[in-house]
Amino acid sequence: MSLHKIVLLIYPGVNPFEFGVACEAFGIDRSDDGLPVYDFVVASETDKPIPMSNGFTVTTGHRFEEALDADLVIVSAGADTSTPPAALAVLVAAHANGAVVTGLCSGAFALGEAGLLDGRRCTTHWLHAAELAARFPAAEVDPNVLYVCDGRVYTSAGTAAGLDLCLHIMRTEHGARVANAVARRMVMPAHRAGGQAQYIEAPLPPSGSDGLSELMDALLAELPAEHTVNSMAARVNMSPRTFARRFAETTGTTPHAWLLRQRVLLARRQLEAGHEPIELIARRSGFGTAALLRHHFQRHTGVAPTAYRRSFSATGSPV
Repeated sequence: MSLHKIVLLIYPGVNPFEFGVACEAFGIDRSDDGLPVYDFVVASETDKPIPMSNGFTVTTGHRFEEALDADLVIVSAGADTSTPPAALAVLVAAHANGAVVTGLCSGAFALGEAGLLDGRRCTTHWLHAAELAARFPAAEVDPNVLYVCDGRVYTSAGTAAGLDLCLHIMRTEHGARVANAVARRMVMPAHRAGGQAQYIEAPLPPSGSDGLSELMDALLAELPAEHTVNSMAARVNMSPRTFARRFAETTGTTPHAWLLRQRVLLARRQLEAGHEPIELIARRSGFGTAALLRHHFQRHTGVAPTAYRRSFSATGSPV
C-alpha cells in the first residue's frame, strides 16, 4: 500500500473516541520529528452539521467523493450499526479503485453492509462479535484478536485497538522506526501482546435448561475440585452422552471447555486482585500446577499470567 491520501468518512451517530483515533494517528503534522505527513481528509455526505453519538456536531469541508482516489478509507464506530447508503457506495467504489478500507470497532458493520467482509476474516469489539457473525455469515469473525488485515480490508476490536491497527498500518508502510516514534508521541506501546480475549468478561450461566443453570452455579463455587463429564452428568440425572449434548446445545461449548474457561477467568481475577504466587493461584483455580495454568492461560488470553498481572493488577507486583 502506498499511504498518502487518507479519508475518514463521518456520518450521524459516529462515536467521538474512534473518530478521534483516526484523527490522532493520521491527521497530526509530526514533521518536526521527521515523521510522515498525510493528506488527511474528514468527509461527510453533505455540508450540514453531523451529530455525533454524544450530542455535539461536526461540520466538514469535504464530501464522500474524496474517498474515490484515497489510499486508505476509514469508517469508525457508531451509536448504531446502520450505515448511510451513500457511505456504503463510496466504500465499495474506493475499494474497487484500489484503496484499503478500514473499520474501527463497530465500523466493521459498515464494511459488512458494503459486502466487503464476505469470505474474509475480520474482527470487532467482542461485545458485537456475535451480532457481526449473525448479520454477515459469509464473514469469518474472530472475537479474540486486536485487529485483522485480510487483503485490502482491515478491521479492529474496540476503542484502543483502533490505535493498534493504525500503528500496524504505519509499521507496514514505513517500518518500525516510524510506528515506534508515533507511539511514543501518543504515549502508548507500539505493540500490545495478546488479543482482546484477555478483556472478555465471563458470560452468565443460562437460566432454566434442565437443571444446567443450577449445576453451573454450583461448579463455579467448586472450580478447584476435579470434575468429569460422568460426575457432572450424575448430578443432573442424565447419561454422560445426553448431558454432553444438552450442555453443548445450551452453552455452545463442551463441559470440559467451559470448565477450562471458568478456571482461566478465576485465575484472572486472582491475578488482578493481588500478588499471590502462581502456584497458589493454579491450585485455587483448579489447574493444580503452575505449568498447567500457564499453558491454558496463554492459550485462552494470548498472554502469559505474568504479563497479564503487569497490565491489570492494582499492585503490578512481580510473580
